[in-house]
Amino acid sequence: MPYIDESPTMSPQLSARGQESSGGGDGTDSVLPTPTDGLGTMGEHDASKSLDMRKLVLKDFLACEEMYINQLEALLLPMKPLKATATTSQPVLTIQQIETIFYKIQDIYEIHKEFYDSLCPKVQNWDSSVILGHLFQKLASQLGVYKAFVDNYKIALETAEKCSQSNNQFQKISEELKVKGPKDSKESPTSVTMEALLYKPINHVTRSTSVLHDLLKHTPSDHPDYPLLQDALRISQNFLSSINEDIDPRRTAVTTPKGETRQLVKDGFLVELAEGSRKLRHVFLFTDMLLCAKLKKTAVGKHQQYEYKWYVPLAELVFPSPEESESCPHVHAMPDHDLEDMKIKISSIKSEVQKEKANKGQSRAMERLKKKMFDNEFWLLLNSPSIPFRIHSRNGKSYLFLLSSDYERSEWREAIQKLQKKDLQTFVLSSVELQVLTGSCFKLRTIHNIPVTSNKDDDESPGMYGFLHVIVHSAKGFKQSANLYCTLEVDSFGYFVSKAKTRVFRDTTEPQWNEEFEIELEGSQSLRILCYEKCYDKSKLNKDNNEIVDKIVGKGQVQLDPQTVQTKNWHMDVIEMNGIKVEFSMKFTSRDMSLKRTPSKKQTGVFGVKISVVTKRERSKVPYIVRQCVEEVEKRGIDEVGIYRISGVATDIQALKAAFDSNNKDILMMLSDMDINAIAGTLKLYFRELPEPLLTDRLYPAFMEGIALSDPTAKENCMMHLLRSLPDPNLITFLFLLEHLKRVAEKEPVNKMSLHNLATVFGPTLLRPSEVESSKGHLSLASDIWPHDVMAQVQVLLYYLQHPPISFAELKRNAPYFSTDV
Repeated sequence: MPYIDESPTMSPQLSARGQESSGGGDGTDSVLPTPTDGLGTMGEHDASKSLDMRKLVLKDFLACEEMYINQLEALLLPMKPLKATATTSQPVLTIQQIETIFYKIQDIYEIHKEFYDSLCPKVQNWDSSVILGHLFQKLASQLGVYKAFVDNYKIALETAEKCSQSNNQFQKISEELKVKGPKDSKESPTSVTMEALLYKPINHVTRSTSVLHDLLKHTPSDHPDYPLLQDALRISQNFLSSINEDIDPRRTAVTTPKGETRQLVKDGFLVELAEGSRKLRHVFLFTDMLLCAKLKKTAVGKHQQYEYKWYVPLAELVFPSPEESESCPHVHAMPDHDLEDMKIKISSIKSEVQKEKANKGQSRAMERLKKKMFDNEFWLLLNSPSIPFRIHSRNGKSYLFLLSSDYERSEWREAIQKLQKKDLQTFVLSSVELQVLTGSCFKLRTIHNIPVTSNKDDDESPGMYGFLHVIVHSAKGFKQSANLYCTLEVDSFGYFVSKAKTRVFRDTTEPQWNEEFEIELEGSQSLRILCYEKCYDKSKLNKDNNEIVDKIVGKGQVQLDPQTVQTKNWHMDVIEMNGIKVEFSMKFTSRDMSLKRTPSKKQTGVFGVKISVVTKRERSKVPYIVRQCVEEVEKRGIDEVGIYRISGVATDIQALKAAFDSNNKDILMMLSDMDINAIAGTLKLYFRELPEPLLTDRLYPAFMEGIALSDPTAKENCMMHLLRSLPDPNLITFLFLLEHLKRVAEKEPVNKMSLHNLATVFGPTLLRPSEVESSKGHLSLASDIWPHDVMAQVQVLLYYLQHPPISFAELKRNAPYFSTDV
């Protein structure tokens, strides 16, 4: 079922559920399916099963209908005494105000009470041949009353709000309405606000349409109810479509005290750097101003409200040029390894949630896990962004947001600059005007939830886990020659991150990159491509992040559809952006497929060949490919930001792979000319394609047990003993790589690669479960492959990286003191 926001909105948008709903959003963009979608003739067994499901759907709906009637009763309860006082000398409300606030509620209540009283005995005395489609048909034919209710909804809310502000007695009544629990339950009545109850009819009419979908799905086409339910669904869908068309234009508007319309153009959650610390804000861009607010903490049962922080009229808002930008105040940047640790922790909690769902665990345990996941995701959302987005006001004040994506920064900047092209006047809002505007934000907002995965509905797509291969081919549509390149972003853990970057194609209107990248996906649903014009003018330096600011000339986004991408063949696509067309291709490899190691059929090369075979053939202790790649990285890549983390161009990596496999005599010249990230990528690929991981299949379970030991002495003895148990070529190569990675980490202030970052990159490559272990069934979901094993793999490599230097001779000298059994 699509997400239905329970909270009141200034102008509600209704949705009808698609049978093959992809979930997501607030349901406002749902496509109404034809009633017969996905329905056909059923076998006898299927028909019987469907009739059972039909009963379950009806029982659930009956319970919802009972709750809805109780909510309407709670809303009607104060109406009679209010009407009684209206004719006295001290009325709480006038008759007109009462009729406006409670407009059509009595009619809606009577319709649903009659429907419930007719449906209840049929469900309680269930018989598979029972006919009840005529009840739904009659209910659908009475939906006109909802049209009148929706038309009046906005004014009803405004009237209730004004009356609450001017009359304390009515305010108390409207904040503490009591809704009784189900008939046979011992639940005590719950307190709900009048505003929340006035929204219930909006929510319920949408839910009724969803139930009709489910009933049709589980009703055999030859059942007498089938045509009646089809007709009821058709009426409901047409009704929802007409309502949405009527109310949509009003959805984002608010009226200023002067009677002008102030439209909400864009809103979203951003991290603001305020008073030296990171704060999550909800930012609202109106046609004439930018408003920054935060959600207030409210008691259970009370609807949420926003607290105003600051605003800037667009007539006064300016973006500083890079050279004018002041030095960015010190931001405590969270170390990358802390962010990576948190991602692994979140993935681990997700696995626990999946297991609880599968085992139908206690709701209390599930709630605890979900809260823990929300807290961790919120921390990540707050601490990950690092791209500065500065707002200046002509009065001298300035504000700084930190964003995770250049795409997002560009979107906000473009939206503001587009509005500033109009003839805007500056203004000052009074405290009352500000209060009213901030109050309206709750109803106007289009982004309802903080963008974390724990806020998603259960039936929303969890995203894709694995590796996306992208070839950026070319671009057309540039009017003049420029130095051009592209970057790729994907969403992960609720926010977007930059994952890859093409070469700069110089002085051209038709760049031909043809570069391939492998991008790891962690619950990703979208791919963004940004096209930049490279700036070589060093005077245009951004002091916020000490990088030259390149101009975004175009940007676009595609949804990652698993059915389209998850094939062995490349899927070609085009993104159009500001008159520019960028051609690219994609294909996807699931994480479990990427774990498979395929030995090379020919033993003459080095990739996919056992390390012992290669070292014996070369008469070397460490494979030539490892020595050469390490030497080149240490020569000119040790200061490279993100070395081993940034993707190299796949075509360059494949060229180096072919050269090493064929023992090309020009290999040294190729290495000296090649992009350093491609060389780093080649080294990672070599270890990934070994027919057996460097630390061996046989020892994998022992490494997992050893790293889990809590006694430091026992752990030291076990971990050193495991190294001794490795074949000599594996051990010598591992120690060689270990010392290299330590040297890379020594340059962390420059290259931003800590020991933990390097362990995260190399751990799962050097140490993986064998295919036998993986197929035992404990890795069922794609999203589960990550958490537990990967965390341990990273910890194993990190243990050795943090250990004092380990020499081969020393290890072997101590060998006799320990058993050689593992």
